[in-house]
Amino acid sequence: MRIAAPTFVAVQTLVIALAGLAASTAAQAQEKVETPLYTVVDGYKVDANTMKGFRTWRQAACDRCHGANQEGMVGPSLVNSLKVLTKEEFVKTVRDGRLEKGMQSFGTSQVVMDNIDHLYAYLKGRSDGAITRSKVEEAK
Repeated sequence: MRIAAPTFVAVQTLVIALAGLAASTAAQAQEKVETPLYTVVDGYKVDANTMKGFRTWRQAACDRCHGANQEGMVGPSLVNSLKVLTKEEFVKTVRDGRLEKGMQSFGTSQVVMDNIDHLYAYLKGRSDGAITRSKVEEAK
């Protein structure tokens, strides 16, 4: 059985089809606009989800170890730590704790685990300098 070599027209059609697919994929990628991690106005007015993160911070009493301004006490400064910790490392630390360093686990805290993304957003905003004070208000 002999297989014929592709014709110029067949190759040209394939190239055009692949170019169209690439253009379509690029257009779809541009359409995916990422939601910002947090939104801050005037340094302390935040979006509703970041406000949930602040409330979670308060409810879990994280300030007992990390300080009211997240700048550290017995526990490290989260303003500094979140400059280098990935979100995955943050979640693992909060969920599992670091018992050898005195960090308790919050993995069984429903409030903390339900709001872990919001807590991360609030603390990341503080670390990034976008949230300029520890006590925030919800933007209207």
